[in-house]
Amino acid sequence: MYEKLPVPFGLVRYGVAPDHPEVKNCQDKFTQVASSLQFNFIGNIAVGQDLPLQSLVPHYDAILLAYGASKDRTLNIPGEELKGVYSARAFVGWYNGLPQFAHLQPDLEAGEEAIIIGQGNVALDVARMLLSDVDRLRKTDVTTNALDVLSRSRVKRVTVVGRRGPMQAAFTVREVRELMNLSSVGYIASNPSWLPPDISKLPRTQKRLAQVLLKGSQTPPTTADKKWGFGFFLSPSTFHSSDGSNQLARMTFKRTSIVGDDPHDPQARITSTEESVDLPASLGFRSIGYQSEPLPGLSEYGIPFDHQLGIIPNDPHGRILAPNQGPGELAARHIPGFYVAGWSKRGPTGVIASTMDDAFATADAIAQDWENQSLFLNDGAGTGLGWDGIKMDAERRGLRRVSWTDWEKIDAAEKHNGMMLGKEREKFTSIEDMMRVLDG
Repeated sequence: MYEKLPVPFGLVRYGVAPDHPEVKNCQDKFTQVASSLQFNFIGNIAVGQDLPLQSLVPHYDAILLAYGASKDRTLNIPGEELKGVYSARAFVGWYNGLPQFAHLQPDLEAGEEAIIIGQGNVALDVARMLLSDVDRLRKTDVTTNALDVLSRSRVKRVTVVGRRGPMQAAFTVREVRELMNLSSVGYIASNPSWLPPDISKLPRTQKRLAQVLLKGSQTPPTTADKKWGFGFFLSPSTFHSSDGSNQLARMTFKRTSIVGDDPHDPQARITSTEESVDLPASLGFRSIGYQSEPLPGLSEYGIPFDHQLGIIPNDPHGRILAPNQGPGELAARHIPGFYVAGWSKRGPTGVIASTMDDAFATADAIAQDWENQSLFLNDGAGTGLGWDGIKMDAERRGLRRVSWTDWEKIDAAEKHNGMMLGKEREKFTSIEDMMRVLDG
């Protein structure tokens, strides 16, 4: 397994909310897999950047691409570059210790109003971090630097904005309920007409969501220290600064409306109206999804990339396809030896469990192809050396491989540092600090 960082676990380590440690339990399964003598971890090497894909191909029978989505979707509206406008991906990476965003330093002292654009679970994670009592987070693996910044936050009100209504939103009941249960945080109720008049007739999941929204927060908003609410049927159009500064001060939205007769249809489409709404905001977070990019070197093996969908074209089992290259009247063919899983396979959607199931399906396809004696890389003429055939090339390029044993040393150092602070772990937020552990 090749990993560009010196540490494993990807989004489980750097994307899961720190106050959801139970979601990270899948790391135990991953660690169990890593204990196999047939598993080899090649950390601190970015394939396609540090090491060309061409260096790998001669030494393997199959290559599975599972590199996820490394870019943000952007709004492409005026003012998106203003100070105070952040991507949710960067903010989540920052408080989770991702080295790429260690120096983000969001200015949470700029004002009291924050707007989050997008209504998925990541948006609600951001809202919860902004609204939570910092003492509640001190025993989690939120980085010390992030705790310091959050402790000085002036944010008092968070609005989570989306283009559609509550019956079409992507967030889950659990995430909403957690916000409702935050101590000293009040929920500002939305227009009740956006929910069906008789919620008892709704499907189970939608009914539970409607019940949570109607019940509201444990703390009334009139007595709460902090407040939050949803902004439904609002489409962002402009970020505005205050006069003579580059600091975000407010946002303009266009109201939207449902197309069709049923405003409570989960699949309902929306259309924009001409009515505009201005909301104050000193902080704006863009949480509208992620984008995958093609790995450098794919085209040399005839592997296409669908930029519109953000995926590598594949069959339902994860075999990478070359469109319009099939024999006879067939529209596509499987490129021998190349497979895909995760967000590169189906786009940046789903939770950890669905992504694991997706990976299992691709692994089953590889095993089935092997049993059926299908074509693989190099037509069976590869070296079969794996990393042993590559490491000299990597060393010539000045690359330093981090092994699983090396990771265990970094892991132990993080846990020791965390114990000294009364928490599970204190993550290293720079690659240099991780490597110093190995040099010590």
